[in-house]
Amino acid sequence: MEKTPFVSGAEDIHWDLDDLYRDVDDLRTDLTSCAQLAEDFAKSYRTKVAGLEALDLAIAMNRLGEIQDKAGRSTTYAFLDWSTDTADPERGALLQEVRERYTQISSNLIFFELEWVALEEAAANHLLEAAELNYFRHFLEVQRAQRKHLLSEPEEKILIEKAVTGRAAWNRFFDESLSDARYDYEGDLLTQQEILSKLHGADRAERKKAAEAFTAGLTERARPLAFIFNTILADKATDDRLRAYPTWISSRNLSNEVDDETVASLVEAVTSGYGIVEKYYGIKKRMLGYDDLYDYDRYAPMGESDTRVTWAKSTEIVTEAYAEFHPKMGEIVKLFFSENWIDAALAPNKRGGAFSHGAVPSTHPYILMNYTGRVRDVQTLAHELGHGVHQYLSRDQGIFHADTPLTTAETASVFGEMLTFQSLIKKEEDPRNRLAMVMGKIDDTFATVFRQISMYRFEDRIHAERRETGELSVDRFSEVWLETQQAMFGESVELTDNYKIWWSYIPHFLHTPGYVYAYAFGELLVLALYQRYQEIGESFADQYLELLSAGGSDWPHVLLSRMDIDLRDKNFWSAGVQMIAGLVDEAEQLSTLVK
Repeated sequence: MEKTPFVSGAEDIHWDLDDLYRDVDDLRTDLTSCAQLAEDFAKSYRTKVAGLEALDLAIAMNRLGEIQDKAGRSTTYAFLDWSTDTADPERGALLQEVRERYTQISSNLIFFELEWVALEEAAANHLLEAAELNYFRHFLEVQRAQRKHLLSEPEEKILIEKAVTGRAAWNRFFDESLSDARYDYEGDLLTQQEILSKLHGADRAERKKAAEAFTAGLTERARPLAFIFNTILADKATDDRLRAYPTWISSRNLSNEVDDETVASLVEAVTSGYGIVEKYYGIKKRMLGYDDLYDYDRYAPMGESDTRVTWAKSTEIVTEAYAEFHPKMGEIVKLFFSENWIDAALAPNKRGGAFSHGAVPSTHPYILMNYTGRVRDVQTLAHELGHGVHQYLSRDQGIFHADTPLTTAETASVFGEMLTFQSLIKKEEDPRNRLAMVMGKIDDTFATVFRQISMYRFEDRIHAERRETGELSVDRFSEVWLETQQAMFGESVELTDNYKIWWSYIPHFLHTPGYVYAYAFGELLVLALYQRYQEIGESFADQYLELLSAGGSDWPHVLLSRMDIDLRDKNFWSAGVQMIAGLVDEAEQLSTLVK
């Protein structure tokens, strides 16, 4: 008997971009205005930055901020509009037009940063101590931290303008190729989101078929995908050489405002905990009654696998969890639903995955999802709303400090997942359901910590090999992928030949090299924050909102030190990994109660 298709209620959940622009002509008018403002700015300040007093520099920063906010609004609209239908040529053309015009505007403004970082240390420090520059201080500090890696103005202009038809173009080609891809599952042509969703189902045969179908689709595209990877790896190698970065990850760490030693400590702590992964999957294999656990079994549920959650119920669950923690957070979450700031419907050529786009401070964030109604989609919604709340609260910091480094950007999202999980589990009394929930949480936590660090190690290898030996073949990418993944699983999970090509669909490797360790950073940080919440109770909620509202207005280690967290303590990361081990122990104990 054929199953009745699930109707989630998200089929008509689309965002309203009118808060950005009601008409594309208005967008183009804004870009023209920005271009003129940038030219006027350059006439006012070129060759003069070194002679500015603190008040004059603050006035210049305000003018610069106005240009960047207006230009950012146009790029936000074009990107969001394209994301919901990447096959529409008009949307693609608009995105490219906006990116090209935005690049020209940025090119006219690059002189300002170069002149600022060229100031002698004493002169710059004198300005940074002035009260008039309090609102801009950290942004100016961060710019100066990059001074050793900046080139001359003509060189910087060339790199900015060529990136539009270089790295950015390859990334767009990758996104459109995978958005357009369909995977043949027993005659049904499924999107990436739909096929991957089947890996979380209870039927093992269906999971295996889904994995095989996904592999077949990726294999058909393996050569062009490998070419895109090689091109972007080479592009980054060139940039790093020209800018004198010592390693492939140095620029990312500097952008994340963390030192190399902190990241190395994080990676070491997580890889040292790989035994926890092996233990957990051993438990899962035993509970599932399997002789062998394969890659397509990793997310096999332990409870009601085919449970579906309507969009209405999902919004209720997440809103309640946020509101229980802090009423203000609940109020902000409600805005995303009532004001249509979310696009959740499945669509044929929609960008895969999920994200929250912070837009610019003069407007508000937008969230994209592909809502299938799976239980894990509730957690995805909680995750993206964490980003959204963070971005909404930090708008008061202005265009220069509203955004945070990637490391702390993941804090609010993972914390939102934790709030939702804890809200659900405390209401559940049935040991079987509690076990299913705990194991689902462990699956997600492993994906956020251990899997991301294994992917970081994959990146580390392919960047090194591309620089040392040249282009990597499809087979070589696959070999490195399997080696770095198998190291995490040990002997607990058998990776099939199908799994070897799965490196090729992960966009973070291309869009933001080195991004992935930020997920582990955020998860372990959240475990520490949640432990602090349990220790001190309600007063923590106000402190947490202050942290989010601070945005990127100071160094991460400074902001978090206000909550008695020391990111530079090597034992900090190991303690977080041990908390995950505690979750695995809890699952093992619960498993003895449900036999």
